[in-house]
Amino acid sequence: MSIEKRRMGRADKAVLRLAIGLVLAVLVAYGLALKAPYAVCVVAVLILCKPGPPIPLFKGMVLALVIAVLMMAGVLMVPVLENYALTGVLLTGVLLYAVFYSGVRSANPLATILVMAIALIPVVGVVEQALALQIGATLAVGLCIGVLVSGISHALFPDPPVRAGRRAAAEVPTRESASWIALRAVVVVMPVFVLALTNPSFYVAAVMKSVALGQQAGSTSTRSAGQELVGSTLMGAAIAGCLWFGLALRPNLWMLMLWMAAAALWVGTRLFRVRPGAFPPSFWVQSLVTVLLLLGPAIEDSAGGKDVLKASATRVALFVAVALYAWVTVWALEHWRTARSHALFFRQG
Repeated sequence: MSIEKRRMGRADKAVLRLAIGLVLAVLVAYGLALKAPYAVCVVAVLILCKPGPPIPLFKGMVLALVIAVLMMAGVLMVPVLENYALTGVLLTGVLLYAVFYSGVRSANPLATILVMAIALIPVVGVVEQALALQIGATLAVGLCIGVLVSGISHALFPDPPVRAGRRAAAEVPTRESASWIALRAVVVVMPVFVLALTNPSFYVAAVMKSVALGQQAGSTSTRSAGQELVGSTLMGAAIAGCLWFGLALRPNLWMLMLWMAAAALWVGTRLFRVRPGAFPPSFWVQSLVTVLLLLGPAIEDSAGGKDVLKASATRVALFVAVALYAWVTVWALEHWRTARSHALFFRQG
């Protein structure tokens, strides 16, 4: 086989970027004992899975600073939620809708991180405002890691330029379509957000999962919603179980990094189509996010002396319930929209 054929393609480089970035995120987040370290890994994964060219390093650092400030400003929502609960919930819903709408129109992965902050920071702030500020800084660290690894790896292993004739123009959804997608996503996220206010410490991971599902529900069709929303959750739970039992053989930071690298490589080959399969890329992104949201709290439960299996089983059941709710929501809203369109058509006819 010639040397030319042995060169890495775009997909191979993307898989390596994902694995290296996740390992570095694990090293920083768990090595420095940051608050909610799995949140750093989730944000880094979202950045590393972003299609297209990398975010420039300077621009990425500026965006991380801006998002950190916005996330910390989310603490201002805490007094509103504590004293005027209905007003705070409605205001949060409006903010989520605005960010979801902007994210759909721009196809920017940073919108997902901002949505996560809007939903997560006030919930954590209800328990302790200082903790909310720390988690805001944690999410910003994850963004910096994702941007840094993506930029450096693109510099070391640059992708060949795409010819102008082969460069496909991104399809921008219409205002009406973007508005509907944003509405679906908000309906998915808000019940979990309200539920989390009753027990913030237990539902932190569930809030992050609902944000990921809300983003996924906006891009999936009614026909494939069950497979993507519920299937990716179950796949993530299966991978997380394998990693947990592997990590139990020798529980330390270095083994955690190696197991995470293995998971990223296995998922990445399917995500970036090195090994084509029946599931779309969004399925594998959400599977990997679910792995992090299940494995991270399990590690914290183990360190705190809790029953890991019981807590993990409860968390998996909660994630599956949220995924089923998202599926039913997509189905019900789409059927309502179709029935309403038919009714208007017959009235006009």
